[in-house]
Amino acid sequence: MKKKGFDSIVKICFCMLIAACLCFIPSCKKSEPSDGGSGQQSVSATPPKTPAPTAVKLVAEEPEKPAETVTEAVAETPAEVEAEAPATPAADTAGLVPIDIKLPKPMFVGTPQDIKGPGINLEKPLGKARPPFLAPEGTTNVALGKPVASSDEEPIIGEIEMITDGDKEAADGSYVELGPFVQHVTIDLEAMHEIYAILVWHYHKQALAYRSVIVQVADDPDFITNVRTVFNNDIDNSSGLGVGKDLHYVETNEGKLIDVLAQGINTRYVRLYSNGNTSNDLNHYIEVEVYGKPVQ
Repeated sequence: MKKKGFDSIVKICFCMLIAACLCFIPSCKKSEPSDGGSGQQSVSATPPKTPAPTAVKLVAEEPEKPAETVTEAVAETPAEVEAEAPATPAADTAGLVPIDIKLPKPMFVGTPQDIKGPGINLEKPLGKARPPFLAPEGTTNVALGKPVASSDEEPIIGEIEMITDGDKEAADGSYVELGPFVQHVTIDLEAMHEIYAILVWHYHKQALAYRSVIVQVADDPDFITNVRTVFNNDIDNSSGLGVGKDLHYVETNEGKLIDVLAQGINTRYVRLYSNGNTSNDLNHYIEVEVYGKPVQ
């Protein structure tokens, strides 16, 4: 009986032990995900750290490109403007200097009366002093003291040589008076010269305008070779040398400056025509200057 009871107790204990083991096993299995979950949290915490530097890197790189572009644009633009801006004015006066032109004293004061008449197309007065004439350095009056010939071999007043004697005043005894209608004077520069301007004073003691003022240059005294007209205000062709488009002008102490610098003229002879004036049919010359340099 005791043995049976003992066996029963052993069986019960064995069953309880088995039951306890069965309970322990599920308990162990549940603890495993806990460790795995802890591991998953560690893994999930790590990924945010990986993109973080990438985001920072993108933000740092993106502004660098526009910054470089702006810097280049700012650097290039002023350089281009600075290089191009002064090109045009520099080319206009390169190698040129103001020429010292001595003017005679004025002989009349006040506003001249209206100058009208047939064949007169008067230019508007400048109203101020003429600007300095620019020419290559070393330019001089190459007509000073040079021989002069005239279509009127016996002037009414004065001598032909007075036209290049350097006296530009309008006082009595300083001018030459030629006969009426078309007359001309010819200056021999005695060698080929590159000329830049021709300056003429007909008569500036009164406010007059001379008709059919024509200026020509040529390589020979008969004006056959290489003849060029550099000024012509003969609007009705009364001189028979062709219709001119230049304007008439009122004589002043500044004279009439004919700029031929841009034409690049090499010549030896200079001839000037006129056909009376707005006061009478006579022709006058005080002085003619030719600014240039000998051809080398």
